Amino acid sequence: MAQYFEIHPGTPQPRLIAQAARILEGGGVIVYPTDTTYGLGCDLLSKQGVERIRALKKIDDKHQLSLICPDLSDLSTYAKVDNPAFRILKHHLPGPYTFILEATREVPKLLQSRRKTIGLRVPDHSVCQALLRALGRPILSTTVALPGEEALTDPLEIRNRLEKQVDLVIDGGILSGTPSSVVDLTCSPPEVVRSGAGDISEFI
Repeated sequence: MAQYFEIHPGTPQPRLIAQAARILEGGGVIVYPTDTTYGLGCDLLSKQGVERIRALKKIDDKHQLSLICPDLSDLSTYAKVDNPAFRILKHHLPGPYTFILEATREVPKLLQSRRKTIGLRVPDHSVCQALLRALGRPILSTTVALPGEEALTDPLEIRNRLEKQVDLVIDGGILSGTPSSVVDLTCSPPEVVRSGAGDISEFI
């Protein structure tokens, strides 16, 4: 049965953030708010957590997974970033974008797509930032959307539907159902994979 924390989206309570981080460190799967939709996440080092997320969403290793990072300094640890890509990242992050880049060896192979790429996000959201600081490393993340359905936006509905499949639901209020825009920076020019919350006009 999932725990349920009401965490203020602007001023997250440190005690609850610390508890959520401990759940992640223990291999747990959590639902948490981002600057777009609710995310389904686990510690990037938790093989069991990754497998649980893939099973819940019915996705295989062809599906591009993403890492939530606190800032740009972390991105170069997990992705190969050249100067043109860095300029794009610096201009758009933090923000509602996921950028696909070539993964470095620091990314566990379980998380990489068959193309050896990884999606990277730096959400502009206080709860995300607090969780990342408490955990000390990125969170593997994907949108809370069940197979064949749109993203779930109401934390009470998420708890009712997923309480036996996740370890924690963080209530950060009702969110938009529009996920981040996804832009592939491994090709030139960059390719828009998904049009979402972020402005993609410069990539079209």
